Amino acid sequence: MDLPVCREITNACPTSDDTVVLDYEARFLRRKILTCESGFRFMVDFAKTTSVYQDQTFVLEDERKIGIIPAKEELLQITGELAKFAWHIGNRHAPCQIERHRLLIQKNHVIKGMLDGLGASVTSVNEPFEPERGAYGLGRAHGHAH
Repeated sequence: MDLPVCREITNACPTSDDTVVLDYEARFLRRKILTCESGFRFMVDFAKTTSVYQDQTFVLEDERKIGIIPAKEELLQITGELAKFAWHIGNRHAPCQIERHRLLIQKNHVIKGMLDGLGASVTSVNEPFEPERGAYGLGRAHGHAH
């Protein structure tokens, strides 16, 4: 099987040759075969594991450009005292999408229980997930030693 290869990403291009829909977990990759919405397949072969985002584009070795679309996924929407809830979510190293009037996190019954106990309003939604990218431009946070 001889698939086109992508070894780099760039900022989103105004036009792309195709698009690929990926959920949050699938946008953290190093070497993987991806299938575009059209059915076109290509191989991602990065030097190291990389997070990719909707404001980026896969650039194939043959110059084709593949746009990235976040897939809808089951999330928890949190409203109420956002600063307080964001602190507790961050203290548990959970990815969090921070918006003006709500927070979004991946479904997690333990964190939901904590938020319920703190008085948060927590509801299920099905939307794309684009959490904060982490400090220092490092992409995903992987925790730290205490």
